[in-house]
Amino acid sequence: LLTGLLWVAAGLAMLVGGARLFVDGAVELARQLGVSDLIIGLTIVAAGTSLPEVATSVVATLRGERDIAIGNVVGSSIFNLLSVLGVAALATPGGLPVAPALLAFDLPVMVAVAVACLPIFLTGFSIARLEAATFLGFYLAYAAYLVLAAQDHDALPAFSAVMLEFVVPLAVLGVAVSLWRHFRAPAAPR
Repeated sequence: LLTGLLWVAAGLAMLVGGARLFVDGAVELARQLGVSDLIIGLTIVAAGTSLPEVATSVVATLRGERDIAIGNVVGSSIFNLLSVLGVAALATPGGLPVAPALLAFDLPVMVAVAVACLPIFLTGFSIARLEAATFLGFYLAYAAYLVLAAQDHDALPAFSAVMLEFVVPLAVLGVAVSLWRHFRAPAAPR
């Protein structure tokens, strides 16, 4: 028991230290490039603080502990949304203001991602590699959009048009086909 506790403490310390180094370096680089604090928070800090969950989930998956990997991701997301946000709002005098840009873009994206997860939750609770690659691609597209918008880049209108007219309809079609195939298939015997 003592050895296990020592390994947990050492692993936690290294994860926290590595995430801190990553976030500090990335924030400094982003500031030198002129990226806003909101974009830093939505991308670099979010990724940096999620690195311990990524590392834990990958190691758990490689060791065959897939339930730990899924529980880690879902639990972390729920904890971040409810507890971290709640504590931050309680600690802030006058409450925690929400930026209009967050309400206009980021919150709808979060709801869309939750809807995109429905087929996974309904079709055997399994995430295939294609679905995983799709989710990773969507995150990269989201991060690219944030950076383009923060820089007010000339490519933003074209990027937005491609996302809205091509990628989003394909994603909706994929979710619809997956749900249709699930509900059309005969029920498995119990």
